Amino acid sequence: MVFGTLALVTGAGSGIGRAVCRLLSKQGATIIAADRKLGDAEDTVNSLKSTDAIALPVDVARSISVIQLLDATVNKYKRPPTVVVNSAGIIRDQYLMKMSEPDFDVVMDVNLKGTFLMMQYFARAMVDYKLQGSIVNLSSSVTKTGPIGQSNYAASKAGVEALTRVGAKEFAKFNIRCNVVIPGFIDTPIIRDAPEEAKKAFLEHCALKRFGTPEEVAEVIAFIVSDKASYINGASIEVNGG
Repeated sequence: MVFGTLALVTGAGSGIGRAVCRLLSKQGATIIAADRKLGDAEDTVNSLKSTDAIALPVDVARSISVIQLLDATVNKYKRPPTVVVNSAGIIRDQYLMKMSEPDFDVVMDVNLKGTFLMMQYFARAMVDYKLQGSIVNLSSSVTKTGPIGQSNYAASKAGVEALTRVGAKEFAKFNIRCNVVIPGFIDTPIIRDAPEEAKKAFLEHCALKRFGTPEEVAEVIAFIVSDKASYINGASIEVNGG
């Protein structure tokens, strides 16, 4: 159960992040919806049947912004969250030989460095407050398929998986679990902007022959962060339709 927990979700303004906020709120968690676009996070909060949820801005690629998010959370609730879902992510697709250095850097900064910063600062806070916790990071099935035009995205998400495995071992002595969920092609804004060739290739090889929904991924995340998954740590769980 997640009833009574304080849960923070990045990338909460749309897609998987928004679906996670809605499901965890429905299950009784207090939600902090964080997004670079504050208005989108506020829309998510307004869609919840909750009076204690809040929306906060964050640029996960900047440590000062992550610190401000943590401080705002502790100031509001007098404790850090014990559930952290790192769903923020971006794509900047281009053929490897044509990709600009800034487009490579920004994807690595948001997807990989951003996950690192969130894990680092929020795990520290859980330890300082002597709280058990659960961190779930979002990777992608492209780490295995290596689709054309997504060298930066695939590399960043592969790094997220490696980072999660290390975090699972380092944080375990503090009773903080770290796991990674690996969605396939999910019907979200980020996937709608993916190359048509990549989407077509996924459907050809997907056993269920369809894209997943954010709600289907949210159900898996809600289970992982709950007490029912108390012995799941360092796992990579695929949600890709086969």
